[in-house]
Amino acid sequence: MINFWTQVVDCLDRDGVIAIVSVTKVDGSTPREAGACMAVTTQGRIIGTVGGGAFEFAALNEAVTGLSENRFEAWYRDWPLGPELGQCCGGRVRTLTEIFTSNDRAELLQRVETDRNTKRTSVMLFGAGHVGRAIVLALAPLPFDVQWIDSRADAFPSLIVQTARPVVSDAPAREMAKATMGTFVLIVTHSHALDLEITETALKNAKLAYIGLIGSETKRARFERRLTTLGVGDETLVRLHCPIGLPGISGKEPATIAASVAADLLLRQEGLRKQAEQASFRHEIKDELA
Repeated sequence: MINFWTQVVDCLDRDGVIAIVSVTKVDGSTPREAGACMAVTTQGRIIGTVGGGAFEFAALNEAVTGLSENRFEAWYRDWPLGPELGQCCGGRVRTLTEIFTSNDRAELLQRVETDRNTKRTSVMLFGAGHVGRAIVLALAPLPFDVQWIDSRADAFPSLIVQTARPVVSDAPAREMAKATMGTFVLIVTHSHALDLEITETALKNAKLAYIGLIGSETKRARFERRLTTLGVGDETLVRLHCPIGLPGISGKEPATIAASVAADLLLRQEGLRKQAEQASFRHEIKDELA
């Protein structure tokens, strides 16, 4: 599973030309947000989506026509999502369609790098067992970059998705020192003793935005008692989330746990983004009133 812009570059290298439809503005109820993109190849292959339905089909046809006519200048289009398109959203979408050739490869490579550094959250995942593998796959198409840490080199699969970077470490807990601000941590190792060591280290790291530990309420209670004897205070213990995932999903299969965890992390990521936007807004208002 490769990120959107990397797939775009691969298709450009193969075909020499590709069209990209980007949502630049939305009003009212729309299927996708501003910034959503869809790439169209000369064979009509689609990468990504701008919302599906009749609107996307019409935008796809325009892009295919632009490719066939060698229309290299970019163009905007306004789409009312009402009876004209047979859609009931009722909103309005503005798109930008661009045709890229091999001469534009450097620009698209820059977009690959930009995509990696924006709107993505760093996740430190400790444990390469069944659950760890399932979580990596669940997070692969989502806006997360995973540092996948285990002491056992042979625990990692031979093929690993591009959004995960395996780290073999004899002291996994020490890897926590490399965490960047806002990092999410997931602890799903094969050893309760190692879980405890990593959890203690994580709780002492103020940079982490989320600390999740696999286990039951019973495991959480035992860990809290042990962490208390290690000097971890109650005000710090509240940062620990155990069990992991969304409440109400009780399945224990690795794929079920992974789906629950992925959804939970998306909600937390969105919450942090909104908090940052609100803080920025309050700061702007304060500056205006000063």
